[in-house]
Amino acid sequence: MILADDQIKALVIKTGLATEQSIQELVEFAKNSNVTLADALIEKDVISDENLGILIADFLHIPFTVLSKLSIPEDVFHVIPEKIARKHKVIPFEKSQEGLKVATIDPRNTEILQAISKKTGLKVVPYLTTERDIENILRIYKRDLQKSFEKLLQKELGITDISKVTDAAPIEKIVNLLVEFGYQDKVSDIHIEPEEKDSLVRFRIDGILHDVLYLPKNFHERVISRIKILSKLRTDEHLSPQDGKMRIKLEEENLDIRVSVLPIADGEKAVLRLLASHFRQFSLIDLGMSETDLKKVTNAYSKSYGMVLSTGPTGSGKTTSIYAILKILNTREKNITTIEDPVEYRIKGVNQINVNTKTDLTFANGLRSILRQDPNVVFVGEIRDSETAGIAVNAALTGHLVLSTLHTNDAATALPRLIDMKVEPFLVASTVNVIIAQRLIRKICDMCKMSYDIDRSDLTKNLPTNIISKHFGEKEVVRLYRGKGCKICHSTGYSGRLGIFEVLEVTKDIKALIAAKNDSDVIQKKAIDLGMTTMLNDGLNKVLKGMTTIEEVLRVTKVESL
Repeated sequence: MILADDQIKALVIKTGLATEQSIQELVEFAKNSNVTLADALIEKDVISDENLGILIADFLHIPFTVLSKLSIPEDVFHVIPEKIARKHKVIPFEKSQEGLKVATIDPRNTEILQAISKKTGLKVVPYLTTERDIENILRIYKRDLQKSFEKLLQKELGITDISKVTDAAPIEKIVNLLVEFGYQDKVSDIHIEPEEKDSLVRFRIDGILHDVLYLPKNFHERVISRIKILSKLRTDEHLSPQDGKMRIKLEEENLDIRVSVLPIADGEKAVLRLLASHFRQFSLIDLGMSETDLKKVTNAYSKSYGMVLSTGPTGSGKTTSIYAILKILNTREKNITTIEDPVEYRIKGVNQINVNTKTDLTFANGLRSILRQDPNVVFVGEIRDSETAGIAVNAALTGHLVLSTLHTNDAATALPRLIDMKVEPFLVASTVNVIIAQRLIRKICDMCKMSYDIDRSDLTKNLPTNIISKHFGEKEVVRLYRGKGCKICHSTGYSGRLGIFEVLEVTKDIKALIAAKNDSDVIQKKAIDLGMTTMLNDGLNKVLKGMTTIEEVLRVTKVESL
């Protein structure tokens, strides 16, 4: 941020967002987590990124803009080259009678503003924006990967026909190109798949796979070999699966990548999981949790004992939610230890252990060792078996706060799941503080969001009438939103993801039902009666706010079970 931490501290206290005591706790948190006070305020859900920007802009008497809410003309957007925009965090967004309006994270950087003015011959009018907003909008500078690949070959080898390329291809640069594009596109996984005639590269963006590049078949083995070398895997092994990890130095950060190589019919397939942390948002508000649910979760992790469970299928964001809580709990007074399979993101000040079956370092054995290390907070990556469940529950009973994940479809099902793992019902009732069930849905792209009308009769095809009446009233025509499709969102209408949540607080009534061995349906009905919002209802609330579409909510929830 443009202001120093001391200035932000004074501003936040003056506006009543925090007291002297709470701001001091935030300063300590920022110091321990090695982040700025501005980042700490956002991560602790004191204020949103946008509102903090507005607050600072008002203090400095500088106009503020949110680029992601604007439609920027193509010719204005490309007034300055990509490298300059990324380096100085500046984006021209409008030409007017006043001059050229330029969004920047530092309006005091007069050198770059004067350079833009000299190049365009226009007066530059600086606007403040946030770094997160700049990074999101810079994605419009994405080039076509296939064209960039062909240009790379032409530059290196002077060849325009890629089918004629032989062993001279610059494989190292090709692999780096794939990773750099993946990073800029906020890709979670890169798939490199051998086919009969080609090698197909696919990017998973916002949970959906996209075909982005076809490589000549004779490139495939060399690309896989390069990935194996970087990951310290055996290059002479082609018939067995291999897993590894590599690190590639990018301009923005040192990017950790988890690698899986698997032999399939046409050769070896590689999947690269990009563990990018630089722009990763850990705030529960950023993840899409409502204020009501956030209060329940905060009450649960504020206790010094008990269990906080996050449930959902693979890829539903469970670990991200737990990490968000860990970062909030991470203070110098607490000893926090985790055991994960594997450790995906490093948190400064937290002791993180990798499961290693070769040395018999399982979740259960690791958890036993952790409990001898005088921990305050323990995160068990996943409760998979009765042994781990038993140790975790006993740890929660003996004055430790235990966080973990489970693979169940909803929040209520987690309770009988623990009982199935031979944990006594009264122990489950005594230890579990809260259960967070979640799914990830795609957000409507802010750059091309548009409204449309839908008939009530169309809604009844997919939703029960009582659910429709609850959220949309009795209107015959309902106004909703969707993305039209643009460069930012790969013409999908979606950009980014957020969670839909179901937070089950284990109250006295719920404890009684657990102890009486009631099934999950009874527990869920009681939780709903006590005010729990189901994932479907949370999703539809986000539909009404224009954050996502009905199609997305229906894609990840089962209406009949809610």
